[in-house]
Amino acid sequence: MLSPSALALAQTLVRINTVSANSNLELIHFVRDALAGLGVRSRLTYNADRSKANLFATLGEGKPAGIILSGHTDTVPWDGQDWTVDPLGATVQDGQLAGGDREPRLYGRGSADMKGFIAIALAHAQQFLDSPAPFAIHLALSYDEEVGCFGVKELIADMRDAGVRPLACLVGEPTSMVPAIAHKGVYRYKCCVRGKEAHSSLTPQSVNAIEMAARVVSRLRDMAEDLERTEPRYEGFDVPFSTISVGQFHGGIADNVVPRDAEFRYEFRDLPTADAAHLQAQVVAHARGLEPAMKQVAPEAGFRFETLCEVPSFLGSRDDAITRLAQRLSGEPGTTLVAFGTEAGLFKNAGIPTVVCGPGSILQAHQPDEYVSLAQLARCETFMKQLAATREFN
Repeated sequence: MLSPSALALAQTLVRINTVSANSNLELIHFVRDALAGLGVRSRLTYNADRSKANLFATLGEGKPAGIILSGHTDTVPWDGQDWTVDPLGATVQDGQLAGGDREPRLYGRGSADMKGFIAIALAHAQQFLDSPAPFAIHLALSYDEEVGCFGVKELIADMRDAGVRPLACLVGEPTSMVPAIAHKGVYRYKCCVRGKEAHSSLTPQSVNAIEMAARVVSRLRDMAEDLERTEPRYEGFDVPFSTISVGQFHGGIADNVVPRDAEFRYEFRDLPTADAAHLQAQVVAHARGLEPAMKQVAPEAGFRFETLCEVPSFLGSRDDAITRLAQRLSGEPGTTLVAFGTEAGLFKNAGIPTVVCGPGSILQAHQPDEYVSLAQLARCETFMKQLAATREFN
């Protein structure tokens, strides 16, 4: 059963508005002050304008190495969604299961993704300090995960500069407490096309930016269909091949004006066995092949690409000690793969064995009336208590 103190802490965090467009400092300072009350010092690393910060704190200073408990503090917005409860209300009420039974749930933006996990970890800070384990616990909280995993890159760099070399990392994204050992990457790009405008009756004197953009979009579609046909399947994923999609397209000012400018955005969701850099190189090469004809009409015409986010795929292992530990503590003998991106790939690429395991379901994340069941939070609490009592890591 979930402890009242852990639930109250989760409610407190949910009530702090940390939508990615806002600052997260209220939440970061709350955690910093709570840890300071236990004599624990926190390291903060800030974004450029110091409106947001990561937090890194070690519970068990002096032990030779530690396990990271990683969570992001930002949430997605709820504008335009049809909520029946206050997104910042942290309401606890019963919800109905598919079979008709009811379960108590904590509702609110970020309850599942992923303030519930952060709260349960923080609630056990004193137990981690008193732990007989031969390893420390590192609490790592990041900013701007939802918009591209930007904060954690600074956190990992700061950790490296400080000489912290963890044993492993557990990312507490919502997996219903089933350890996840792989996910796809998320790579997003913007393509800006510059053409040459003209009256639509004089098209030979123009470069139509929309039409040039459409040729690259068509290439992206061809690549997506080729992956679906030929890429070796990675069984376990909902979609067992890499995907490519265009999410936005803008251009033109009037029907009778050949458009000078166009812009579109696209993304790759690549398997751990794929190469997103190679996919992007194919797109850029196709665009560069179109430029000579464009520049014959207008030397300034061409394509410009901008990276929006690069979140690497993640591939752990059932044989990693952190995976086996997560299985023991969660009571889950198996593992899973997840479709969504996390910070796990960045920790893994930094040489840290990593697993993803946390309370709640991704099916509720980012949705109206987002919730995490109290039963899931209770399972996470049991996990943390057992982690604090662990005497070996192997």
